[in-house]
Amino acid sequence: MRKKTVVITGGAGFIGSHLCDKLLGEGFRVISLDNFITGSIKNIRHLLREKDFIFKKHNVSGYIKIKGKVDYVLHFASLASPVDYLRSPIPTLKVGSLGTHNALGLAKEKKAVFLLASTSEVYGDPLVHPQPEEYWGNVNPIGIRGCYDESKRFAEAITMAYHRTHRMDTRIVRIFNTYGPRMRVKDGRVVPNFIYQALNDEPLTVYGKGLQTRSFCYISDLIEGIYRLMLSRNIFYPLNLGNPGEFTIIELAKLILKIVPTESRIILKPLPEDDPKQRRPDIGKAKKMLKWRPHVELREGLAKTIDWFKRPAALY
Repeated sequence: MRKKTVVITGGAGFIGSHLCDKLLGEGFRVISLDNFITGSIKNIRHLLREKDFIFKKHNVSGYIKIKGKVDYVLHFASLASPVDYLRSPIPTLKVGSLGTHNALGLAKEKKAVFLLASTSEVYGDPLVHPQPEEYWGNVNPIGIRGCYDESKRFAEAITMAYHRTHRMDTRIVRIFNTYGPRMRVKDGRVVPNFIYQALNDEPLTVYGKGLQTRSFCYISDLIEGIYRLMLSRNIFYPLNLGNPGEFTIIELAKLILKIVPTESRIILKPLPEDDPKQRRPDIGKAKKMLKWRPHVELREGLAKTIDWFKRPAALY
């Protein structure tokens, strides 16, 4: 029997590489595309000798050509960290627009299921809490974060246009804050920032008073949700995946200081422009439609992530 083939754009990234692991373990043939703007060969080196794994270095903002049958196209290529998209706003907009268009084109050509990795950032600085999928968001399209927020909002719009116009089988996952092994030390997001600072006895930089909230989902929980969504039927509209447990940033900092033996202390810095004050997913639909919910508690997930960051191989 022919193994089903999955193309994963951004397959050498944090989430993409974990998806490669999951799908190979479930018996799929995996083709990973990445240009290493934010991904790393280290994330997939352990897969390069697998007979069902193919890696192609490619920028998906250009045309995507894959030979043979493709059953699923998972579009995870993106510059998702503020450090990255603030430094490279145009490539961020391109991969969200041109990259999504090209990935949809591949799925359309191959008559494959298409799954878009969207983000909780489409909700902006939300005026509704927690955020259900029906909420349209409160986004500044011309602010410094607009390059990422709007690229994902456009990606959702073009995905739905392809679904409606070409009757394509599509999925959209709105991913909330996710953390775990393979995040980059200099990622710029709060969990790797705090862990790196604590491990190196540096001050933990908290913005504002640290009262803004986030919900943190461990990578294995997210991957299971994405896998179930990929295999689902008739879920065409966006679906939230994340952990509804809500913590202030100051609570996160204090928890990491409890886990890591360190001389670090907390310092406060001015709040960045357009930084969301609250972020928590309503996962009622995922629970009902996918029979999914997260299982890894924050302290447990942080301990696993800290152990990974202690490895010399993590420091890149």
